[in-house]
Amino acid sequence: MDVNLVLGYLGLGLMFGLAAIGSCFGTSIAGNAAEGALKKNPGKSSGYMILAALPSSQGLYGFIAFIVSAMSRDLTTEGPLMFGVGLGVGLICLFSAIRQGQVCANGILGLSQGHDVQTPTLIYAAFPELYAILALVATFLV
Repeated sequence: MDVNLVLGYLGLGLMFGLAAIGSCFGTSIAGNAAEGALKKNPGKSSGYMILAALPSSQGLYGFIAFIVSAMSRDLTTEGPLMFGVGLGVGLICLFSAIRQGQVCANGILGLSQGHDVQTPTLIYAAFPELYAILALVATFLV
């Protein structure tokens, strides 16, 4: 089997796989905080859900990058490039989702304590997501 092809498919797998793993971790971090917050203040459950769902977007970015790359690249000649792009996008989305989940979890805690922090939390949570968006844009530019 061609090494370029193996590297290309491995890059595509890392691109989506790491992004999806990050979203799983990020949403479960925020989801755990939401579960605890529901016990303290169940009236704010819609705010908890919005914040807990936010880290799922990185998995979508990884999937979009995967689709675009798989459809537009010749893996037999661009395997090493796809491996590098896939690893980069995957790692950026992985860490972005985890850190965004932690920001959202802190916001959920603040909401449960009666503080009006939903909008500031959404703004703070957008900062790590910016890097996932930049990684997605980079796949279009490569």
